[in-house]
Amino acid sequence: MSAISVGQAVVLGIVEGVTEFLPVSSTGHLKITEGLMGIPVDDKSVVAFTAVIQVGAIAAVLVYFFRDIVRIVSAWGRGLADREERYHHDYKFAWWVIYATLPIVAVGLAAKPLIEGPLASLWVVAGSLIVGSGLMWAADRMGRHKRGEDDTDLRDAMLVGSSQILALLFPGFSRSGATMSTGLILDLERVAATRLSFFLGIPALTGAGLYELKDAVGAGIDPLPLVIGTAVSFAVAYASIAWLLKYVAKHSFNAFVVYRIAIGVLLFGLLGTGVLHA
Repeated sequence: MSAISVGQAVVLGIVEGVTEFLPVSSTGHLKITEGLMGIPVDDKSVVAFTAVIQVGAIAAVLVYFFRDIVRIVSAWGRGLADREERYHHDYKFAWWVIYATLPIVAVGLAAKPLIEGPLASLWVVAGSLIVGSGLMWAADRMGRHKRGEDDTDLRDAMLVGSSQILALLFPGFSRSGATMSTGLILDLERVAATRLSFFLGIPALTGAGLYELKDAVGAGIDPLPLVIGTAVSFAVAYASIAWLLKYVAKHSFNAFVVYRIAIGVLLFGLLGTGVLHA
């Protein structure tokens, strides 16, 4: 893929890995980075490259939460066979994740022309970064941070899962930012809200990654930058997940709010001066 060199693949892999699960919008950061490096963001091979390296970040969350995933899936399997097992929280939680994924799948299919058309504008990304910052700031102050992960129920899962639609329709809002903010509004502790965001994001992100991966086949991708970018994305995303869970255990989301506003303003400036094109 002549559009992206090995060095650029490393940079994009780092950006994807750092931003995919932080509440700062990976879409906005990748577009800004590609634009500043002179990469044609509308090139089909570039779009395919971005889709594939995202799979590296998704693999990182699967590996990081492997034990939790095995525990939940095992409980779900046991519950299907044994009525007594259906009272366990993990069995119920598995169903909640499934139910909570349905709204974003339905909207994603129904609104596909809008999502890939006018809503894909970088003007939308910039505005969503700033508006989403306001929601995050308010949620962090509204929430009482008193409910743990074991206190979650179907209502929590549905509301947090459905909030992913905001990021789907308004790229820049950030899937992590929307889900974490919703969790905080529901009075979840910051760590509980963050972990719930990860678990509810696994089906949606995995499905989206695989869906986009099929479109990448035959897009003229050079294997070397692709493999390197995906590997870097995986490693950096794994470290990013570990850091985020430790950070939110002791800090508010204020730093992310300020950073998102700064990036949103920067993006408006780059678009307004013609450095980037919407």
